[in-house]
Amino acid sequence: MPEPEPQPYDPLKPGENGAIAPTGQGGAMDLALEEAESLEQPLTPGSAGPRERARSLWSDAWHQLRRNPVFLVSALLILFLVVISIWPQLIASGDPLHCELSKSQQGPAPGHPFGYDTQGCDVYTRTVYGARASITVGICATLGAALLGSALGGLAGFFGGWGDALLSRVADIFFGIPVVLGGLVFLSVVTSTTVWPVVGFIVLLGWPQLARIARGSVITAKQNDYVQAARALGAGNARMLLRHVAPNAVAPVIVVATIALGTYIALEATLSFLGVGLRPPTVSWGIDISNAAPQIRNAPHMLLWPAGALSLTVLAFIMLGDAVRDALDPKLR
Repeated sequence: MPEPEPQPYDPLKPGENGAIAPTGQGGAMDLALEEAESLEQPLTPGSAGPRERARSLWSDAWHQLRRNPVFLVSALLILFLVVISIWPQLIASGDPLHCELSKSQQGPAPGHPFGYDTQGCDVYTRTVYGARASITVGICATLGAALLGSALGGLAGFFGGWGDALLSRVADIFFGIPVVLGGLVFLSVVTSTTVWPVVGFIVLLGWPQLARIARGSVITAKQNDYVQAARALGAGNARMLLRHVAPNAVAPVIVVATIALGTYIALEATLSFLGVGLRPPTVSWGIDISNAAPQIRNAPHMLLWPAGALSLTVLAFIMLGDAVRDALDPKLR
């Protein structure tokens, strides 16, 4: 049988174990067969290419948060607290205002694992229902202070001038007011038993901190090249502030607001403990701690559970804020 005639060697055609690819400089380079085939395959939007698409700040932060155990634990705990504050009946079937004096200061019993308080009320039920007031005050006060502080601080930092100077001086005045003393003076004249006077007071003293953070962040963001380029192209102040400055300046405000939320919950409990915050018949951890403090030796369970729930809630929000700060600040990575 005659042997096949040898084919002439073509340097631009792939062989059996390799391939030759032009370099774009008039020459060629050797490639493995797999690498040569990968060059011939077009990249689709859903396929992974040799170069990964660059992630934005928020997607990169979420990518890191999903792998942070501190964030996962704190987020699950906060989710649980929010759920029981909306639907406390899921884990507590009793009435927090139903009391029996005959069971005053008794310890744990079947169906009542936390025992009874001085009035004979179920401590477990009151602890569960107390999350509603604390979470409501914390979230509403944080949203109010963040929105007001971000708006005032952002406008002052963007436009500057006499408005910036006036805001700075007004903020300094509020910084000089002691929080607890201000609460004693402001809330002592309020007779409402709802959470809104406490929320209003916290917003009143909490917005200067967030305004200062927003002001500094906006001043830093408006000096970037892309903002100057947008201004050179004729973009108005409203477009530059909303489209270019605000999205890149909001991260520090979110971090500080998340940490401040836990502080506001602790402040509400402190004011309720002093008798000027939430008042009965509102169920609050601060009220229960205030009622249990004189009986700490005779019935320590009355103080242990609401104080533990308060500490765990504040710790969860502070941990969440620390995790968000680490994810949004590239210098900490």
